[in-house]
Amino acid sequence: MGQRKLLTNSLSLLVNRLVQSITSFVLVASIARTLGPYDLGRYLLAFSYYYMFMVIGSQGLKTLFTRELSRNPQEMPAYLVSGTFLQMLLSIIAYLVQVIVVFLLPYSSDTSTTCYIMGLTIIPFSLSNITEAIFQAQERMNLISISTVPVYILRLLVMLWFLRLNYGIDYLAVILAISETLVFVIEWILVTRVVTPKWEIKQDFVWHLFKSAWTFMLIDAVGILSSRMSIIIISLLGSELMVGLYGVIGQLMLPFSLVTDSVSMAAFPSMTKAVALGKEKSRSITENIIEMLLCIALPFIVVVFFIGHDLITFIYKNPDFSQVNLVLKVSCLSLITYPFVRTFAYLLLANGFEKFNLIEVIATNIVGLFSGVILISQYELMGAAFMQLAMGFTSFSLFVYAVYSQLFSLSLWRITPRPLLISVGMILIFLILEKLRLNFILILLISTCSYSFFAACLAIHKFGGARSMWSKLFSKN
Repeated sequence: MGQRKLLTNSLSLLVNRLVQSITSFVLVASIARTLGPYDLGRYLLAFSYYYMFMVIGSQGLKTLFTRELSRNPQEMPAYLVSGTFLQMLLSIIAYLVQVIVVFLLPYSSDTSTTCYIMGLTIIPFSLSNITEAIFQAQERMNLISISTVPVYILRLLVMLWFLRLNYGIDYLAVILAISETLVFVIEWILVTRVVTPKWEIKQDFVWHLFKSAWTFMLIDAVGILSSRMSIIIISLLGSELMVGLYGVIGQLMLPFSLVTDSVSMAAFPSMTKAVALGKEKSRSITENIIEMLLCIALPFIVVVFFIGHDLITFIYKNPDFSQVNLVLKVSCLSLITYPFVRTFAYLLLANGFEKFNLIEVIATNIVGLFSGVILISQYELMGAAFMQLAMGFTSFSLFVYAVYSQLFSLSLWRITPRPLLISVGMILIFLILEKLRLNFILILLISTCSYSFFAACLAIHKFGGARSMWSKLFSKN
């Protein structure tokens, strides 16, 4: 993949993820302001169960399809029909399992009902993952944005209208399910214009797909448990109120995770193709991606430490949420290793080392489970933050070992200088702003412009000047 195509696809996925992040952010803030932390906890808990079982039932197939179709694009018609059929079966099973799990756990009836309704979203979202895998394999991520962005915006407007009319969380869950069904219909229409479906379901082919995907599915299943484990443990050892308070932290860090996930996901086809070009090419791509993600992660941590409390107060307008400020600062330290973890995960998949991903997610989940039960029961929300740090360090250590022992080592001197320079620049900006005692909006605006300036200057330096950067990004490859 050339620089231009990588940039285009990254921006397409970034737009999609940013709109998803912004709409989710606005919705959560509106729920917090309108209904309070208890109902916010109900919504986030139901969303966590829906998202967990959706990932378990579909993300493995999406990863497999993206890799295989990047290598064998001529098989897209067969994958489209047979893969969609297999995905339908798995998503229905995932929903039924979710219903059983929620029914057996000691939640209130209103929380359980919200989980049942929102869980229906598993089916359409899972099916749309198949069409998106085809778009990714074709490196036409712009079609994903065309399908999702308008629906996400419309969904937010309808949800805000329902909140204004004093409708509860269950109605929001229904709207979520309907909107994801609409996304799937739009994506199916678009994909049939670029791929002619082969209307034949081959049982042997479907079985082969399932056997090939089980490792990916198991990796994603354990991985999603890692990301949602803290909320589940808090809901069982605490209450929906605590889930709502902790969910604020996740929402504040959501824009960062969505941006970094978009970049690494867009680079996955490039990583896959680079395997045949040799280790030096793979090393170069890997180092560039990690450097790019660190340029986002480290300044974000600086922002949280300087204006995290003001950000919480400004967004949620509720004194109940101010108590999570210290927890937020501790939690965001796990972002230091996140760029390495996310990039190494895709790198190992691209090189066929899925077993290391499986080992990592199992070990990380074991660490998270035991540390979470102990720490959350003793320190509540702060215990959840320490649990995230323990899981992040475990994941980072295992991935570094796998990549360094099986593939190649990285040059930290090439990766870290620019992210550190941007971070130091941001620290100096915030120290100056503290002396000036400006209002929060002005501080946010100045810091954002400063970050953009620092990042642009270092990007120009990396590419050897403005003219060279323009030539590399926008000339034909």
